[in-house]
Amino acid sequence: MPLTARSDFAVLAALEEYGALSQADLGRRLGLDRNDVSGIVTRLQAGGHIDRRTDPANRRRNLVTINQAGMRYLEQIQINADKAQAELLSGLEADERRQLHALLAKILKAHKPEPA
Repeated sequence: MPLTARSDFAVLAALEEYGALSQADLGRRLGLDRNDVSGIVTRLQAGGHIDRRTDPANRRRNLVTINQAGMRYLEQIQINADKAQAELLSGLEADERRQLHALLAKILKAHKPEPA
């Protein structure tokens, strides 16, 4: 998956899961630099995939939300990622895939993310 699609996926998936977030909260949740988040959000907004509005509780902050076009884009990225994963893992038996998944989940659980 190209870098742009990965960063788009991460931001859109976070917005789908958590709802409206500030750009700073997106960065903290994803472990991304705020300048990177700003660029991703600007690109996604220009593509019509997200909406950005002023936070009524704090007018200095923007809230970002995923819209219907963004949901369709997220679904397409997921479909492409699933196809790539199936191709990559095609040489493994079902039990081997489950074992690999369990080991990767264990690694992720033990990983301590760096503070943003």
